[in-house]
Amino acid sequence: MAKKVALVLASGGARGMAHIGAIEELESRGYQISSIAGCSIGSLIGGIYAAGKISEARDWFSSLDKRDILSLTDFSFGLSHLVKGDRVLQAIQEWVPDQKIEDLPIPCAFVATDFIHSEEVVFRSGSLFTAIRASISIPMCFEPLEYNDTLLVDGGLVNPLPLNQIARTEGDILAAVNISGRSVIEPAWLLPSSPAVFEKMGRLGSQAEKLWNKLADDLEETKLTRNINYLNMVNRTFDLQLQANCRTMIAMTKPDILVEMPQDAYTTFDFDKAAEIMNRGRELMAKQLDSYEQAINQ
Repeated sequence: MAKKVALVLASGGARGMAHIGAIEELESRGYQISSIAGCSIGSLIGGIYAAGKISEARDWFSSLDKRDILSLTDFSFGLSHLVKGDRVLQAIQEWVPDQKIEDLPIPCAFVATDFIHSEEVVFRSGSLFTAIRASISIPMCFEPLEYNDTLLVDGGLVNPLPLNQIARTEGDILAAVNISGRSVIEPAWLLPSSPAVFEKMGRLGSQAEKLWNKLADDLEETKLTRNINYLNMVNRTFDLQLQANCRTMIAMTKPDILVEMPQDAYTTFDFDKAAEIMNRGRELMAKQLDSYEQAINQ
């Protein structure tokens, strides 16, 4: 009898390509995914899997290079966002037709955030791609989705690893893929920078270098960032929030199998490394399955 798995897929941008590899490893060992809960990229991959198109997903994402990714990026530079986010979903719908979530062969739950009312929104029915579009709408990056007189954004703000939303069946195994695990190296912007970077600032370079030298002297003992700015502060804040919320969910609902990828293994937008990330996800799942199977067979 196939071993049933309730599978929870976390948010985390391009690192979510690891979900594809993790799913492939589960299936190759005879596990049957009996339900899915996802957030952001986890909603996208989970929805594609439930629609029976995971092989097509591997092929499509693996084929993307940086030029393809740029062509799928519909910049709009609105006051609330940089990218509309419609073009990539339209491309995916060419091989994954929209359908009702309740008509999928396995129960699914996809998490988004009600930006106006500060609430978690869980899609268990209705349009698959409406749910995905809401769940992946990273604030300040993708355009929020207008839905039922409110605005929906990325579910990672409230529940990036929705272990509490997965449908369970008797005797199933709870497995989670967290792609925002603890960082293992310092962010690049924490490392010392060369004053040469200021030479690219034109005629102001000499003044900027003087400022650099003063800051470097002030920070030498603590070795703190020389490059901190609003952009990486916002990005790092969101990263830390994801890490903390994932740890909280894991503590509240402990999975039987927990796959964790360090958050700094890949960036949010490393979609041109999809094949590599998928393989990493498969390797990480294989390692955890080995440990799980060894423990239950003792």
